[in-house]
Amino acid sequence: MPKEHFDEYQPLLIKDKKRPKVRGSLLLAACAACIGGTFQYGYNVSVINAPTVYVQTFINQTWRERYQTEISENILTLLWSTIVSVFTLGGFIGATVGGTLSVKLGRKGTLLTNNIFALAAALLLGLSYPTGFFELLIIGRLLTGINAGIGICVQPLYLGEIAPTAFRGVMGMGTSVFITGGILTGQVIGLKELLGGEEYWPILLSTTCIPAILQLLVLPWFPESPRYLLIDKGDEDGCKIALKQLHGTDGCNGELEDIEKERDNLASFNARKPWELFTDRTVRWQLLTIIVLNVAQQLNGINAIYFYADYVFKQSGIPDDKIPYVTVGTGACECITALTCGMLIESLGRKVLITGGYTLMSICCILFTLTLTFQDASPVVPYMSMACISGFILSFGLGPGGVTNILTTELFTQTARPAAYMISGSVNWLSFFFIGLVFPFIVIRLQHYCFLVFLAVCSSVAIYIILVVPETKNKTFLEIQSEFQSSNNRKACSVEVTAILLNTGSIWL
Repeated sequence: MPKEHFDEYQPLLIKDKKRPKVRGSLLLAACAACIGGTFQYGYNVSVINAPTVYVQTFINQTWRERYQTEISENILTLLWSTIVSVFTLGGFIGATVGGTLSVKLGRKGTLLTNNIFALAAALLLGLSYPTGFFELLIIGRLLTGINAGIGICVQPLYLGEIAPTAFRGVMGMGTSVFITGGILTGQVIGLKELLGGEEYWPILLSTTCIPAILQLLVLPWFPESPRYLLIDKGDEDGCKIALKQLHGTDGCNGELEDIEKERDNLASFNARKPWELFTDRTVRWQLLTIIVLNVAQQLNGINAIYFYADYVFKQSGIPDDKIPYVTVGTGACECITALTCGMLIESLGRKVLITGGYTLMSICCILFTLTLTFQDASPVVPYMSMACISGFILSFGLGPGGVTNILTTELFTQTARPAAYMISGSVNWLSFFFIGLVFPFIVIRLQHYCFLVFLAVCSSVAIYIILVVPETKNKTFLEIQSEFQSSNNRKACSVEVTAILLNTGSIWL
C-alpha cells in the first residue's frame, strides 16, 4: 500500500484500536443492580394479575368470618383496587426519596438498602393468608411499590455512571430489558402449572424476596459508582480502584479523565435539589424534556393495548383458558424488542429510535382504531387487530420503553442527575396512577376511539423530540450539556430578533 494511503487510514486504525471493550465484570455489575432494581418493578406489576380471583375469594371469606355477613360488591372492588393501586403510591414515595438516598448512601448503598422493603413486603404478603389479615396485602403492596420506586430511580443512575461513554446506551438498556424480563417472569410464574393455582397464591406474591436475596448476595462484590466516589465524595483512590475493576487497567484512564473534567466543571456546585432545577434556566429544556417523555411513557396507550388484548384474543377465537399463554407471548415479544433496541441503540442513536418508536405507535393507533371499528366486518379483521397489538408493543419496546430512562441519565450532569431522577420518577408514577384512575372512564366514554387520544400524544411527542432533543450518542455529559446550552442561546437570540423585528414593524406603522 502506498505511504500516503497508509497515512490516510492510520487515524482510523488507531481509533479502532483504542475502542473500549465491555468487560465481564461490568456486565455482571449491571445485572446485579438490575435484578433487585427494575426487575422488581416489572415483576410486581405483572404478578398481581394471576391471583385476582383467589385474593378476592380470600377477602370475602375473611370478611364473612369477622362480621358474619357477606361483603358487598362495592367494598370488595374498593379493597381489591386499593391492593392493586397502592403499589403506585409506594412507587411515588420511593421516587421522591430515591435521589436523596443515592446522594447520602451512594448508588450501590441505596440499592442494597432498598432490599429491606422487598424482604418486609414478601413477609407480609406471605403471612396474609395464614393470619387471616387481608390488610397485610395492602401494606405489602405499598412496600413493594416503595422498593420499585427507589429501584427505578437509582438503578438507571448507577448503570449510567459505571458505563463507558461508548457503551452507555447499551448499558442503559439494562433498565428496559429487566423491566420486560420481570413482566415476563411474573406472567410465566403466574401460570396454573407453576404458582398460579389457588393454594399457591401467597407463595406467588412472596416470591418478590428472591430477586432481593440475589442482589444482596451478588452486588456487594462490585464497586460503587466511580463518578459518585470522585465527584460527590472526593475519593480519588476509590474511584481509580472502581474503574480498574469495571473497565480494566487499559480502559480506566480515558474514563478517569472524563470524570475529572466533569468534577472540575462542577467544582463550585453541590448536589442539587429538585426545586432548584425548576428555577435554573440552564436546564430548563432538559427538565421539560424528561417531564414530557415520562408523562408520555404512561399516557401513550401501552396500558390501553394490554386492556384490549384479552378482548381481541377472544374475538380471534382463542379459548379463555389459553389467553394467559398468549399474554405470555406478548410479554416475550416486548422482552425480545428491548434486547433488539439494546443492539441498535449505539449504531442508530437514541433520537432515531425514540422518534421512530412514537411514529410507529401513532400509525398503530390509527390502524387499531379502524380494525376495532370494523371488528365484525370480516373474520380476518380480529387477526389484523392482533397484528396491531403486536406492532404497538414492539414499537414501544423499540423506542420509548428503552430510551426514556437513558435520556434522563444523559441530559444532566452529576450534581443535577439525582434530582432529575426524583422529578422524572415522580412524574412517571403520578402519570401511572392518573392513567389507572382515568382510563376506565375514557374507555366507557370513547370506547375504541380512545386510541385517537393516544394518537395525539404519540404524534405530539415525536414532533417535540425532532425539534428539541439532540442526539446524545457517543457524547460525554459535558458535551451534551454544552449542546443544550448553545441551543438555548440560539432560541434566546431568535426570540430577541423576533422582538426587534416586531418593534421595528410597529415603528414603521
